[in-house]
Amino acid sequence: MEMSTREAALCALERSRRDGAWSDAVLDSIIRRAGLDKRDAALTSRLCYGVQQNQSLCDFYINAYSSTRTARMEPKVLDILRLSVYAILFLDRIPIRATIFEAVELCKKNGVSRASGLVNAVLRRIAENRDSLPEIPGKGTAEYLSTLYSHPLWLVKSFVDRLGYDACEALLKANNDTPGIWAQVNTLKTDMDALMKDGAEMHPWLPDCILLPDGADGMRVVYEGLAYVQDPAARIAVLAAAPKPGMSVLDACAAPGGKSFASAMLMKDKGSILSCDLHDKKLGRLRTQAQRLGVGCIETRAIDARKAASLGMVFDLVLADVPCSGLGVIRKKPDIRYKDEKELAGLPEIQLDILRGVSKCVKPGGVLLYSTCTLMEAENEAVCTQFLRENQDFSTDSFELSGPIGKVESGMLTMWPHIHDTDGFFVCKMRRSI
Repeated sequence: MEMSTREAALCALERSRRDGAWSDAVLDSIIRRAGLDKRDAALTSRLCYGVQQNQSLCDFYINAYSSTRTARMEPKVLDILRLSVYAILFLDRIPIRATIFEAVELCKKNGVSRASGLVNAVLRRIAENRDSLPEIPGKGTAEYLSTLYSHPLWLVKSFVDRLGYDACEALLKANNDTPGIWAQVNTLKTDMDALMKDGAEMHPWLPDCILLPDGADGMRVVYEGLAYVQDPAARIAVLAAAPKPGMSVLDACAAPGGKSFASAMLMKDKGSILSCDLHDKKLGRLRTQAQRLGVGCIETRAIDARKAASLGMVFDLVLADVPCSGLGVIRKKPDIRYKDEKELAGLPEIQLDILRGVSKCVKPGGVLLYSTCTLMEAENEAVCTQFLRENQDFSTDSFELSGPIGKVESGMLTMWPHIHDTDGFFVCKMRRSI
């Protein structure tokens, strides 16, 4: 199926909007189906993600030059306009005339030819005023940041309340950056020096962590099991837990397996890791990856973490990387910012139920590590505080990490994209009394 980059990006935006699907999965499917080469696939992804990263900003400029408000436009017409405005304002290498021409053609090809005149006029006016676009009103307010960085207003307000205006702006800006692909060295098969010769870059302070080079060389080390893709924040969570050779470990919400693999490396593949998840299909992929990495200490079992006590087992270390809103990984999944705030309200109770369930599997003197990839206090500190209030035999446990993090006396750590250059991530280390 032949498809231009702009058509592929439009298709991805439409399917994400219409089906509520995450754009990364949609893009993979569309790129494969369209048979795009590496260069066109990269441009398609950039167009799709770029629109999602700048949606409110694009809408602001469209409304400034359109007689029809974006709220009243047909969704497909609005997708075409957003795609084209993003290209005009952010992609210098694409000729503006070509962008406008293709936008009109997209209208004709997608059954909205009646809107081609509007699309043509709006894009021409934005292009003509590219160097003198109207200023966003309300500078210094959450509303201004919400428009400029295209984050929902409720989310911006929560970050302003917690961080202050300037730090919130730094976070939103970091969320709209595109990070490189970080991976952890498989120390069971190789070492950092060997992978550095293949063009990988060493993390500035995290051991055995590399930035993969672009292209085939980067993916080759993953396919060969010499490294596995994992953000530094997730690796830091496992380092805080400090698994050691010979330990018994339960990874209660294990898929896709990164924390199980990181634990196996630190344990030198000596001891036992039981990796559990609700769906065995996910565990199948984990088993395949474990085999590629040469990890032998991992077993898997499909189980609801809230009912972990049914295992009838206790462990030296229990990892609970619980389902969450994912609002710490916006820079990797830009559309995750648009989750409905109301749909997130029930997550803390689920997270607390998981903690209650897995805590029964911690040996006396053992460690329980709670983690999320969100920055919302309701899913992080509030959950752990409530759990500790209910379970007097658990208390927070301090830990120490390399680099700028250092000693974490409180046992609770939040990692921020604009400070640590990692995913937004939360860790709470707790220990059961003897």
